[in-house]
Amino acid sequence: QVQLVESGGGLVQPGGSLRLSCAASGFTFSRYAMSWYRQAPGKERELVATITTAGVPLNYADSMKGRFTISRDNTKNTVNLRMNSLKPEDTAVYYCNAVVGGTRYWGQGTQVTVSS
Repeated sequence: QVQLVESGGGLVQPGGSLRLSCAASGFTFSRYAMSWYRQAPGKERELVATITTAGVPLNYADSMKGRFTISRDNTKNTVNLRMNSLKPEDTAVYYCNAVVGGTRYWGQGTQVTVSS
Protein backbone atom coordinates (compact mmCIF):
# COMPACT_ATOMS: atom_id res chain seq x y z
CA GLN A 1 0.00 0.00 0.00
CA VAL A 2 1.03 3.61 -0.47
CA GLN A 3 3.09 4.96 2.40
CA LEU A 4 4.58 8.39 2.87
CA VAL A 5 6.86 8.98 5.83
CA GLU A 6 8.11 12.48 6.61
CA SER A 7 11.17 13.33 8.69
CA GLY A 8 13.44 16.24 9.47
CA GLY A 9 11.18 18.59 11.40
CA GLY A 10 12.14 20.24 14.65
CA LEU A 11 12.68 23.48 16.52
CA VAL A 12 14.71 26.15 14.75
CA GLN A 13 15.41 29.81 15.42
CA PRO A 14 14.13 32.52 13.08
CA GLY A 15 16.46 32.82 10.12
CA GLY A 16 17.51 29.20 10.39
CA SER A 17 17.17 26.32 7.96
CA LEU A 18 15.71 22.83 7.91
CA ARG A 19 15.56 20.05 5.36
CA LEU A 20 12.49 17.83 5.34
CA SER A 21 12.40 14.46 3.65
CA CYS A 22 9.57 12.16 2.62
CA ALA A 23 10.19 8.49 1.92
CA ALA A 24 7.61 7.00 -0.42
CA SER A 25 6.73 3.36 -1.00
CA GLY A 26 3.95 1.21 -2.40
CA PHE A 27 3.77 2.86 -5.82
CA THR A 28 6.01 3.69 -8.77
CA PHE A 29 7.39 6.89 -7.35
CA SER A 30 8.99 8.21 -10.54
CA ARG A 31 5.63 8.30 -12.34
CA TYR A 32 3.90 10.71 -9.96
CA ALA A 33 4.14 14.34 -9.10
CA MET A 34 4.72 14.96 -5.39
CA SER A 35 3.76 17.83 -3.15
CA TRP A 36 4.41 19.32 0.25
CA TYR A 37 1.60 20.94 2.23
CA ARG A 38 1.57 22.53 5.63
CA GLN A 39 -1.02 23.24 8.30
CA ALA A 40 -0.56 25.81 11.00
CA PRO A 41 -2.62 25.74 14.21
CA GLY A 42 -6.14 26.99 13.56
CA LYS A 43 -5.57 27.31 9.82
CA GLU A 44 -6.43 25.27 6.76
CA ARG A 45 -3.89 23.05 5.13
CA GLU A 46 -2.08 24.91 2.34
CA LEU A 47 0.07 23.89 -0.59
CA VAL A 48 3.75 24.60 -0.19
CA ALA A 49 5.09 23.28 -3.51
CA THR A 50 4.72 20.57 -6.12
CA ILE A 51 7.39 18.83 -8.15
CA THR A 52 6.81 17.07 -11.46
CA THR A 53 7.98 13.58 -12.33
CA ALA A 54 10.92 15.17 -14.16
CA GLY A 55 11.93 17.17 -11.12
CA VAL A 56 10.53 20.56 -12.17
CA PRO A 57 9.26 22.58 -9.18
CA LEU A 58 5.80 24.09 -9.49
CA ASN A 59 3.38 26.11 -7.47
CA TYR A 60 5.47 27.60 -4.71
CA ALA A 61 3.23 29.70 -2.52
CA ASP A 62 4.16 33.39 -2.72
CA SER A 63 5.22 33.52 0.91
CA MET A 64 7.75 30.75 0.31
CA LYS A 65 9.24 31.70 -3.04
CA GLY A 66 12.96 32.21 -2.81
CA ARG A 67 13.17 30.54 0.59
CA PHE A 68 11.90 27.01 0.02
CA THR A 69 13.18 24.50 -2.53
CA ILE A 70 11.50 21.23 -3.39
CA SER A 71 13.50 18.42 -4.94
CA ARG A 72 13.21 14.70 -5.54
CA ASP A 73 15.43 11.67 -5.95
CA ASN A 74 13.74 9.05 -8.09
CA THR A 75 16.49 6.53 -7.29
CA LYS A 76 15.73 6.75 -3.58
CA ASN A 77 11.97 7.40 -3.79
CA THR A 78 12.29 10.56 -1.75
CA VAL A 79 11.01 14.09 -2.03
CA ASN A 80 12.69 16.83 -0.05
CA LEU A 81 11.94 20.35 1.05
CA ARG A 82 14.79 22.68 1.87
CA MET A 83 13.62 25.64 3.94
CA ASN A 84 15.85 28.67 4.46
CA SER A 85 15.32 31.99 6.23
CA LEU A 86 12.60 30.47 8.34
CA LYS A 87 10.08 32.75 10.02
CA PRO A 88 7.80 32.18 13.01
CA GLU A 89 4.86 32.10 10.59
CA ASP A 90 6.37 29.01 8.96
CA THR A 91 5.52 27.08 12.12
CA ALA A 92 3.25 24.23 11.06
CA VAL A 93 2.95 20.53 10.53
CA TYR A 94 4.39 19.73 7.11
CA TYR A 95 2.86 16.91 5.08
CA CYS A 96 4.00 14.96 2.06
CA ASN A 97 1.31 14.26 -0.52
CA ALA A 98 0.75 12.11 -3.58
CA VAL A 99 -2.29 11.41 -5.72
CA VAL A 100 -2.11 7.81 -6.88
CA GLY A 101 -4.91 6.16 -8.82
CA GLY A 102 -7.20 9.07 -8.05
CA THR A 103 -6.68 8.75 -4.29
CA ARG A 104 -4.89 11.42 -2.30
CA TYR A 105 -2.41 10.07 0.20
CA TRP A 106 -0.82 11.86 3.14
CA GLY A 107 2.03 11.14 5.44
CA GLN A 108 1.72 11.54 9.19
CA GLY A 109 3.36 14.95 9.08
CA THR A 110 6.43 16.43 10.70
CA GLN A 111 6.31 19.40 13.07
CA VAL A 112 8.33 22.49 12.27
CA THR A 113 8.52 25.13 14.97
CA VAL A 114 10.29 28.43 14.34
CA SER A 115 10.89 30.24 17.58
CA SER A 116 13.61 31.99 19.52
